[in-house]
Order: sequence, then C-alpha cells, then structure tokens
Amino acid sequence: LKHFAISPRPFVPSDEAARSIRCHEIFSIQSAGLAKRIEHTGAKRLVLGISGGLDSTLALLVCAKTCDLLGLPPSFICAVTMPGFGTTARTKGNAEKLAETLGTELRTIRIDTSVEQHFRDIGHDPLNHNVVYENSQARERTQILMDLANAERGLLVGTGDLSEIALGWSTFNGDHMSMYNVNCSVPKTLIRYLVDYYASVSDAKLAAVLRDVIATPVSPELLPGAQHTESLIGRYELHDFFLYYFMKYGETPDGLAALAAEAFGVAATPEEIDAALKMFLERFLAQQFKRN
Repeated sequence: LKHFAISPRPFVPSDEAARSIRCHEIFSIQSAGLAKRIEHTGAKRLVLGISGGLDSTLALLVCAKTCDLLGLPPSFICAVTMPGFGTTARTKGNAEKLAETLGTELRTIRIDTSVEQHFRDIGHDPLNHNVVYENSQARERTQILMDLANAERGLLVGTGDLSEIALGWSTFNGDHMSMYNVNCSVPKTLIRYLVDYYASVSDAKLAAVLRDVIATPVSPELLPGAQHTESLIGRYELHDFFLYYFMKYGETPDGLAALAAEAFGVAATPEEIDAALKMFLERFLAQQFKRN
C-alpha cells in the first residue's frame, strides 16, 4: 500500500507560497464580511478589546483592513485595553504599540476597582483565585465593551478563534460574546501564520510589534504571575489536528490517536497525545451550550 504523509498542521499549507495565498484569501474574507456588516447595520464605530495577544491582534488588523476597503479613517476603530490582575507589561505594551502604529483610537480602562467592588457585592474572597476570580474579569471586560459599543453606536468585534470555540475556552456571557466575530472560523494554529503574513507585508515598525506578539506565549492573563494556556489544556497543534479529523472525517477517538501518532512522530509522546485527546473530547462535548 502506498504510504501517505499526514500533516500535523492540516489547517496550515506547508508550502510557503500556498500559505501566503491562503492567508491573503482569509484576510480578504474576514474584511469583506466585516465591511458588509458595517454597511448593513450603519455602525458608526468598530469597538474591540485588545490584549496584545494573537487573537485580538488579528481582529484589529482585520478592522484596519476593513477601514481601508471602505475608505474610513483608522480613528473609526476604538481599541480598548483593559488591564486586570494578571496583565503583563509585555502584552499591554504591544497592545498600545499596535493601536499607535495603526492610528486607531486607544482607550485604557482598568478593571481592578470594578471587579474588586463586584467581589464585595457577591461576598467573594479576592484571595480565592478560583473560577469566580477569573470569570468576573472576563465578564467585566465584555460589559465594558458592549456598553461602549452602544454608546458609540458601533459594533463590538469579537476576537475568539475556532479552536477556542471548539474547546469552549471562553467565559460564558463573557468573552464568548460579541456583535460580530471576525475570527470564529480561523483555528489557532493558522492565526500565528496570518499575523506573520501581515508582518511580512507591513513596514518595519508594525512588523516588529507583530513578531513580538507571535513570540508571546498564549495566556488568558487572569491570574497574577505566569498562566500559559497550553500548559493547562495541551498544545493547540494537537487540538486543531483532532478538530480537523473529527469534524471533517468523523474519526473515532482511537482513530484520532493513531493519526496523531503517525503525523507528529517523535514531536509528541503517546502520553501527550492521549492527555490532549481526552481534554479535547471532554471539552468539545461539554461546551456545546456555548456554541448554541
């Protein structure tokens, strides 16, 4: 039987030229969709939260490209950074540099005081860093963005990606909500390449910021100190691999494990594959209520 190589990154073309074409096409689809939504609703602003992470960076770039398409100034975009208990200087700095370089409006709204008041209102001990501690921050940020979008007669642009939606890696009634999400069909593994592609066609100043965003570990930054998503749920490369073969081909769990072992080889141990697959299946099924 002929042996077929299985790519560990099925969403990402391995050929650089093909990857560039794919990235250009995705940017075009994202920006055209957002442009149509602006025209249909008559929105007066685009509002989005920027953290300095990959997803919000991509969403901001899409907003900027959309403004170019519609002949709107960069100030049509209201980018909001909302530092909290776990925000790092690196991500906050990159968010500020992105807004400055792209020429968008930037508002900084700290959430510490309002979340601490909320803790007092519901009787939560702020030293207890449980799900209440984390989700209160996500919901406070969404409330700010929703209300600001209302005040500006604008659209709140969502930033969550396909991988996060599959895993339910978002806060219900928090960052899983928006008025129009430009990233919902883009898997996490491809987002890195999309941002890198944009860097390759940008000036040196913007490219430098984008490449530092790419190099920053994925983190929700909801707890003081380092909090790396992939150390909690497993590598997104594995989750995207499972998502692709589960949704496109209906592979069984055993089939997914076997395919992953073949595709990743020595780059992923059997133990790592099994742990990530268990996490993927449990979260994918249990988090359907958020997708509904």
